[in-house]
Amino acid sequence: MIGSHLLSVLLAAGDTAHASDHGHHSAHFPVALPTEGLGYAGLVLALPLIAMILNGVYAISGVRSKLPAWTTVACLGTAFAVVLNLYLKADIEHPVVVPLFEWINLSWGTGAISAPFGLYLDSLTLLWMLFVTGLGTLIALYASEYMESDVGPAYCRFFGGVSIFLLAMGCLVMGDNLLTLYLGWEGVGFASYMLIGYHFTKPSAVAAAKKAFIVNRIGDLGLALGIYLTWLHFGTLEYSELFKMLQADGAMAAAQQAMAGGWEVAIIPFLLMAGAFGKSAQLPFYVWLPDAMEGPTPVSALIHAATMVTAGVYLLVRTFPMLELHPAAAPTVAWVGGATALLAATIGMAQYDIKRVMAYSTVSQLGYMFMGVGVLSTFGAAAHVFTHAFFKAVLFLTCGAIMHGFAGQLDLRVLRGLRHVKGWRIVVWTMFYASLCLAGFPIISSGYWSKDVILAEAFANGRPILGGLGLLTAGLTAYYTFRVWFRVCCGPKPDDHDLAKMMGDDHHGDDHHSDDHNGDGHGEEDHHHHMPHAPKWAVNLVLSVISLAAIGSIFLVPEHGWLEHMVAKSSGAGGVGANHHDLPADAGFWADPHGWMKYVASTVGLLGMAVAAWLHLLNRSAADRLRAALLASPLKAIVRAMENKWYVDELYNALIRMPLKIKGHTLHMLDRYVLDILVVDGLGRLPKMIGRTLSPLQNGVLQSYAASMAGGVILIALLILVLPMLLDLLGGAA
Repeated sequence: MIGSHLLSVLLAAGDTAHASDHGHHSAHFPVALPTEGLGYAGLVLALPLIAMILNGVYAISGVRSKLPAWTTVACLGTAFAVVLNLYLKADIEHPVVVPLFEWINLSWGTGAISAPFGLYLDSLTLLWMLFVTGLGTLIALYASEYMESDVGPAYCRFFGGVSIFLLAMGCLVMGDNLLTLYLGWEGVGFASYMLIGYHFTKPSAVAAAKKAFIVNRIGDLGLALGIYLTWLHFGTLEYSELFKMLQADGAMAAAQQAMAGGWEVAIIPFLLMAGAFGKSAQLPFYVWLPDAMEGPTPVSALIHAATMVTAGVYLLVRTFPMLELHPAAAPTVAWVGGATALLAATIGMAQYDIKRVMAYSTVSQLGYMFMGVGVLSTFGAAAHVFTHAFFKAVLFLTCGAIMHGFAGQLDLRVLRGLRHVKGWRIVVWTMFYASLCLAGFPIISSGYWSKDVILAEAFANGRPILGGLGLLTAGLTAYYTFRVWFRVCCGPKPDDHDLAKMMGDDHHGDDHHSDDHNGDGHGEEDHHHHMPHAPKWAVNLVLSVISLAAIGSIFLVPEHGWLEHMVAKSSGAGGVGANHHDLPADAGFWADPHGWMKYVASTVGLLGMAVAAWLHLLNRSAADRLRAALLASPLKAIVRAMENKWYVDELYNALIRMPLKIKGHTLHMLDRYVLDILVVDGLGRLPKMIGRTLSPLQNGVLQSYAASMAGGVILIALLILVLPMLLDLLGGAA
């Protein structure tokens, strides 16, 4: 019904859209601008909805073909074309509100609540939706081949979940108010639960899905409270109205709003960032994301690259002026991001499962993005979101191809020499370029341009310690990234024995080596002791296209380029950054971090790559010897802690999971043995016991009844005679 309603209003909505004026760089406000024809923007939401409905029909109808995949790819591809057309037609200098329908309209007495469902189109919205829909389409195409062993109801369920995911992400990004954003926010959470737990017969997948759902609910509660307080004190949830009140040249007005509203207004930015930290896996909520690897690899790419995990960054960039409601808000975001980036990097460099390495890499790079927001570089944060979406998608999809081809093998200690194996050239070299981007290799990698803006802004804004943490993280990132590539793709050519070992059951890593299609009831044929299966055309095509997009982004992300222009023109995204602070004419080279950061960061990254090459390419046994030496040194505890992910999971288990489990067990025992047996069952058994005790008296013999009556009379008489005497004796004794 919603889909038909959407479709019915699409054409009519275009003539009623609103636009906004352009003021300071951090805020634009609606004005009357012609928006003829922009009503078709609603198709961006309608098309995933149609795909979802059709996949449900296919499942009910028992379709056993790739029709669900092609339907989803066609709908998402068309949605991408619509977004691209909107970018070409819309005036990014001015945001446009496209109303679709009134989805909440309640009134009582003197009060009323109304919530329109509309789309907010500005440069930030279009930027986000370009890579969300583009990568969503390519990942769905990749999944059409990757998931082919599940053709049937499970296949329909998977692509239905992908459609729901993209629909919810569209609501989150394109909604014109915080309430619509929250609708998409929860929709993304539901879809991720469904996709992470796709293999619902595997206990580990079910546990990972529940973990993601529950941890995200904690952050979501903060976001919900923040939205409520925003509505309570500002009287609106619409971006256009909020930005009027919180425009950058009215920072004093924002402070006055906070003073007038008291602590309730001052905590709004912290509640918003709680939601952002949960969805984007920042301290202390990051624990759900590495376990999300239990979902099929296309799900990992979808969640970790461009959609769900970037939602928190989008929220803070979109509502950036609200961080001004408290002076400690932005620094908090920066330090949490920096700490998360470093912590996750130290964990990633000690893991042996390549998907887990990439998962912790995602957590670390998200930390960079939050650091960018915190040091007032919304451009740096958005730029890194943009570049990271492409190269991280490639890394996850290449990991999935390796997993799929080598029977679930992901252990760095087993895999080697992939570049020598026939049919794997595209996987090897797309993975190589994506690794260059993640490591921040100078000039030719997109990550080099986006990451350095954030680091430079940290130093430029007087936070050298934070910038130093970011540089250290960059070196560790370069190391663990090429540790993976050198281990997996390089080394001597594997012979048949080596290939059989890589295809066998002899895994030495953690428990995430099972292929997405093995051991789940949907599995493909037994691959053991067979040649690896080379990727098919769809996998190679998708990897090639996304890699080309990553290369193309090099020309878009440098300072003063296209992407900075897009962020600067967005409504609400204050700070912008690459802020070249006013410097004296005679200022030296080192006075401007934007001048020297590229050289310093490049040096650190190249050093990390060199260490990885020495330990894992030129002398592969050196890494094992180094580890053995460290374990025999006073640094043993640190090495063990890194390999065990700093025991954070154990800490959560001890402080949260076990107490809740003990509480639940205690309540269960109380319910079963106290309430049920003593109270419920006991009260029920009492009349039965009394009746059973007195039942011998009901024997039908008149003489017994007469004797009982006589006995009762005698007993009563004795009580009447004796009781007063006893009372007198007791009274005298007292």
